[in-house]
Amino acid sequence: MPKTAEDLSTPTPLASRRLSVPRLAWLIGPALVAGVAYLDPGNVASNMTAGARYGYLLVWVVVLGNVMAWLIQYLSAKLGIVTGRSLPETLGHRIRNRWGRRAYWLQAELVAMATDIAEVIGGAVALNLLFGVPLLWGGVITGTVSIALLLIQSRRGPRTFEFVVIGLLAIIAIGFSFGVFVAPPDGASVVAGLVPRFEGTDSVLLAASILGATIMPHAIYAHSALARDRFAPPPAAAAVALGGDRLVPRGSRAADAPIGAPADPTLAELRGIPTRRLLRATKWDVTIAMLIAGTVNLCILLLAAANLAGVPGTDSLEGAYAALYAGLGPLVATLFAVGLLASGLASTSVGAYAGAEIMHGLLHIRVPLLARRLVTLIPALAILAVGFDPTVALVLSQVVLSFGIPFALIPLIALTANREVLGGYRNRVWTTIAGIAASVFLIALNGMLLYLVLTGA
Repeated sequence: MPKTAEDLSTPTPLASRRLSVPRLAWLIGPALVAGVAYLDPGNVASNMTAGARYGYLLVWVVVLGNVMAWLIQYLSAKLGIVTGRSLPETLGHRIRNRWGRRAYWLQAELVAMATDIAEVIGGAVALNLLFGVPLLWGGVITGTVSIALLLIQSRRGPRTFEFVVIGLLAIIAIGFSFGVFVAPPDGASVVAGLVPRFEGTDSVLLAASILGATIMPHAIYAHSALARDRFAPPPAAAAVALGGDRLVPRGSRAADAPIGAPADPTLAELRGIPTRRLLRATKWDVTIAMLIAGTVNLCILLLAAANLAGVPGTDSLEGAYAALYAGLGPLVATLFAVGLLASGLASTSVGAYAGAEIMHGLLHIRVPLLARRLVTLIPALAILAVGFDPTVALVLSQVVLSFGIPFALIPLIALTANREVLGGYRNRVWTTIAGIAASVFLIALNGMLLYLVLTGA
């Protein structure tokens, strides 16, 4: 008699144990690490520029983006937990055409590179503001520190890496939110900003940039891998590797199952934790992460809207720092720069992790994280070396990310709605409809942006 979804979610009596609230809390973490991607320097540049140029006009974009991000990140984590595979791994096995798989990898790799550019430049700008370090050397320092963080991840495991990144996340939240309490925004204007509208081509560009920075493709790829790694069965509980990608018990039917078959029913047994309880903890994890990220992003925009709107030069990070220093004092400005530095350091490590997972999952090539980190530093350092405006580079990088969203989002919705992939954990109808609606909205916004730019409207 085939097992039901409830059967698959319940470990055997030997592995079964009740999970207390503290134990469920201990399962929280992967979403907070992935959530750092929502607070990278590209977010700061996009939100600061939007607030300085248009005041409260694009508040609705930040809120809507965060709501969509909750759904997307939960689905990504669910895929990793239920299947034991990341999104790139799943696609790498299901895309049979070699050139199709390479083409998909190429666009995902360009997205990862755009992410890296934003993060390294942001760290360089922060070091320049705090200590007067030249931008090029600031980029080198940021890249070096990110390598140290990746060493922690590779040598000490995912839990230690989570603690370090969450610590940086706390610094980011304080640094970017403090100014709003010193100079609060106008409540009526904030409410008015919840009404969807645009004012010209540039506001559409900034909206696409905000969404590209909020719903980041590499965060979708990374979260499924973070959840997979965080909740991987203990090595002692498994003896046979399936293609070297995930462990299954010796003698399990999953060892002979075709690629893409429903998740091995013994995953819960190997973990010793029911899958449904993991998914419940993941909902809390994603909710906490998105509340933090959404609140901080909104604070950045509101800080600029309330204090920098109409002030010349404040649509750049350097100009915004100078205006905050002059208007709100050195403490607010310094905390802002410290938050920017922590943002660059934390997010560049997560970005490198995502890029390595993309290459491994789609091309079946595993490049050492440190070697990959050194190579992906080159474009960002080149931009800093030629003297290109850092804030413009940050905003444009987020637009590139926005165009990469559909390539990550559409497969994610399709896979998580597929009974063959997730079995009884597949999406409900309304979840799939919400995912499709988000995809259509993002694609339409990008199409509108492309039309306006090409026509010069």
